[in-house]
Amino acid sequence: MLLERLFDLKGAGTSVRRELVAGLTNFMTISYIIFVQPALLSLSGMDYGAVMVATCLSSAIASFFMAFLTNYPVVLAPGMGLNAYFVFDVCQGLNLPWQEALGIVFISGLLFFILSFVGIREAVMNAIPPSLQNAIAIGIGLFIAFIGLQMSGIIIRHSATYVTRGDLLSTPVLLSLFGIAVTLTLMVRKVRGAILIGILVAAVADLIFGIATYDGIAALPPSITPTLFKLQMPNIFDKLELISVIFVFFAIDMFDSIGTLTAIGYRAELLEEGKLTKARAALLTDAGSTVGGALLGTSTVTCYIESASGIAEGGRTGLTAVFTGLLMLLSVALYPLIKIVGGGYLVNQTTLYPIIAPALIVVGGLMLRSVSQIDWEDITESIPAFLTIIMMPLSFSITDGIGFGLVSLAFLKLVAGRGKEVNPVIYYFALFFIACYIGDL
Repeated sequence: MLLERLFDLKGAGTSVRRELVAGLTNFMTISYIIFVQPALLSLSGMDYGAVMVATCLSSAIASFFMAFLTNYPVVLAPGMGLNAYFVFDVCQGLNLPWQEALGIVFISGLLFFILSFVGIREAVMNAIPPSLQNAIAIGIGLFIAFIGLQMSGIIIRHSATYVTRGDLLSTPVLLSLFGIAVTLTLMVRKVRGAILIGILVAAVADLIFGIATYDGIAALPPSITPTLFKLQMPNIFDKLELISVIFVFFAIDMFDSIGTLTAIGYRAELLEEGKLTKARAALLTDAGSTVGGALLGTSTVTCYIESASGIAEGGRTGLTAVFTGLLMLLSVALYPLIKIVGGGYLVNQTTLYPIIAPALIVVGGLMLRSVSQIDWEDITESIPAFLTIIMMPLSFSITDGIGFGLVSLAFLKLVAGRGKEVNPVIYYFALFFIACYIGDL
């Protein structure tokens, strides 16, 4: 049997049926990105339909490569957090055209690809202490949740306090709260695909109350031409801060992929003596997928921790990823439905996205689970972690969160007489961020 030869199903103690169920489960848990990604990236001026197609294609192709190169049940898709960073930090914060932002994603992926060969990847990864790595994930979670709260209308601008609670009885806010309630109810009941189902239920409610219009569920997919090969390489020497942007894209993708692969490898019993035997191939796939995604027209593509849901259903080989990838390809025909889900509503000169917002709020909340991994008793570890976490949402910048964390870590370790505990790489990056901040004065 061809599938047996390709994926060694018997050797992994699995079957085609079990892998199919695992692949479907994976799809249910990650498919919210099909709706969220175009809604977010369209805020930077990118074509909504083209981003949707690019998201589905890049996810499918990346998952296929992971399946055939490693035989791991790991799926890939554009990463949450980095898509928000792409839009709000890079395009809107730095006023950079989305074409050049895609160019930066391409460069970061290429850098990740090269460093995966020469071993520098491990040096950078090992340089940042676990407390700061966890803080980065938590900060991104708060950042995503804060964006979701604003997109829902639950939190709005205020001239005196900067932010305040919105009108909880307005239709978009009620729809968002309904979506959050449905999603969380399904999650506590351990229903697979809770986030996706929550999005779809909110979309149905949107239609029932006559806010959105129904144009069908399936149709010919929109053209990918508006984003395909449209990336442009920015002149990083004209803007020093673009170097730090490349570092953020590269570093977060690297930390996320390594952490995800390790966790999934443990859950799927793929580790041998505590290591993934095909880790290099997996990381090269991750890096290459980011490069390919930028060419197609989407932000950083990375390994998804939600792959663990398929593993929980018995997925043990790359066939799980193949089935998930096939379902992602089929999704390109669901454009009319996706357009309903991603629709925005203008309220008091602010566009709200009540169907997408609940997914951002819930996903952001889930990313806070690693807060217990930070050593809060050691001030030299806890304060840099705190600054990393708090600065991301308050400065509306992932870069600033990382910058404040690295600078404070280097400073506190030095004044505590524990400078040797810190890898020299941290000092280099701390000086780099200080130089960037001085340059902004």
